[in-house]
Amino acid sequence: MDYSAKLEPLEQLAIPCAVLGVYQKRKLTPSAQRLDERFDGLLSRLLKRDDFEGKPGEVFSIPHLPGEGIERVILVGLGRKEELKPGTYRKALTAAAKALKECNAKQAASLLHEAELEGRDTGWNIRQFVELLEAAFYRFTQLKSDDENHKPRLTKLVFPVDDETALAAAKKAIDQGRAIAYGMNLTKDLANLPGNVCTPTYLAEQAEKLGKRHKHKLRVKVLEEKELEELGMAAFLSVSKGSAQPAKLIVMEYGGAPSKTPPYVLIGKGLTFDAGGISIKSAANMDEMKFDMSGGASVIGTLAAVAELDLPLNVVGLIPASENLPSGTANKPGDIVKSMAGITIEILNTDAEGRLLLCDALAYAKRYEPAAVIDVATLTGACIVALGRHPSGLWSNDEALAQAVVQAGEESFDRVWRMPLWDEYQESLKSNFADVANIGGPDGGSITAAAFLSRFAKEFPWAHLDIAGTAWTTGKDKGATGRPVPLLVQYLLDRVP
Repeated sequence: MDYSAKLEPLEQLAIPCAVLGVYQKRKLTPSAQRLDERFDGLLSRLLKRDDFEGKPGEVFSIPHLPGEGIERVILVGLGRKEELKPGTYRKALTAAAKALKECNAKQAASLLHEAELEGRDTGWNIRQFVELLEAAFYRFTQLKSDDENHKPRLTKLVFPVDDETALAAAKKAIDQGRAIAYGMNLTKDLANLPGNVCTPTYLAEQAEKLGKRHKHKLRVKVLEEKELEELGMAAFLSVSKGSAQPAKLIVMEYGGAPSKTPPYVLIGKGLTFDAGGISIKSAANMDEMKFDMSGGASVIGTLAAVAELDLPLNVVGLIPASENLPSGTANKPGDIVKSMAGITIEILNTDAEGRLLLCDALAYAKRYEPAAVIDVATLTGACIVALGRHPSGLWSNDEALAQAVVQAGEESFDRVWRMPLWDEYQESLKSNFADVANIGGPDGGSITAAAFLSRFAKEFPWAHLDIAGTAWTTGKDKGATGRPVPLLVQYLLDRVP
């Protein structure tokens, strides 16, 4: 999609389709009023004849307009002006994106960015629409024989603005929105692939391709099992023992700042398929365990967005990639392994494998002397029970880092909810035979998982994101969401000096 911002008087706007906002009780936004005057009050007259009220997400299309310049108008409900909030605004944008996808126009102009939201500006409004429009137009077609009939005709979207300040903000927002959408789409593509295609080796190859695309600043290396063994990553390696696919540690190093500048390290769980191992999962919905590498995919997508934006930061992505399958060589309940940090772990449940990958990756992150470390994982079903599928769960050992992640989530509307990390939760991880057990009791499963990881993150500011409820949608619209790429990119944008 070609996005642009232009200083263009509405009275002279010439484009096949214009998207305008309407507040509840049929109150036109300022731009809609100006275009209504251009058409001698036609928009107002048509609104009075229809049931369209301007409620959030309502759409009213006017397919044929008199004269030249604008052929059709799409009116989108914004709700009550005094009650307009980010969630309501995004609902309107989603409806507008759907309408644009279904219309036959090749070019359109959107003026929805003039909506007034407390604490938000024109740039934020525009970036949200770019992200949501790209999400609406996304389709996973890599393994489909024919997708030609599903491609939308729209190829160009213009954001008209009134002054140079708004123009600069709009261009910056378009660049950010496009980069974030690119990272999200890459994340979705990787996560939507089946486990027989997206193996640890395939995931590593895609990271290497990204490194070649951005070779001026992005260095990618892949550590093989022999190297992992030499590093003492027995916890990580134990997970792949039941699979014919070798484990990989994908290391992505983006250098946008001087080499001595401490990097921000992102760690993503890369379980390309999780059957649970010997503690095998139930058959129902097990196909969705191809999404268990969504944390790793989101780190790759975030690095892609960072490289597109050419951010002046140092960022490291670590993706421990593996499969977790049952076999005669797989981990068994009761096995004890030694982590890279020297901590021994009793594996009471082989389906609690993500933390075995992450604990060794956290130990590896220490070598970078990081400014902060954030790990991202579809770690526990318990997080879905606790929070549902709207926010991701957040745990942290550092107050400033936690607040920064929360703020980035609010700004990007890729929100998180902070959970407790009290010492009392460590009690349930005690083992009679090793330093720590890999699971606690039946209560607070997402919290005890975070408590386990915290033992390996004592020497740097650390945050853990459990995205089990947000990384993909289930049901008839099953598919990866691309989250938390917007959150992670926003966090890094906020760190730019």
